[in-house]
Amino acid sequence: MSIKLRARQLGQGMTEYIIIVALIAISAIVVYNLFGSTVREQVGDMAAELGGGEATQAAATTGGEAQTAAGAKHNLSSFKQDERK
Repeated sequence: MSIKLRARQLGQGMTEYIIIVALIAISAIVVYNLFGSTVREQVGDMAAELGGGEATQAAATTGGEAQTAAGAKHNLSSFKQDERK
């Protein structure tokens, strides 16, 4: 095997690795944007309950909001973010 061919194969492997890492990063960002607020609210409710607070009503409210949001129709404009933040 020539040196050029081996170098080209090593470069191809690195390119594939970069593409896979980029796809995983994009997937993680999308999942966090979809479920981030729900997870944050659930953890907050659990912390309040462990701290002696009454989180049962908050959990019921959050569950209702989650079901309403799950039933809503989404398209690409649903994911548009405000640039002014």
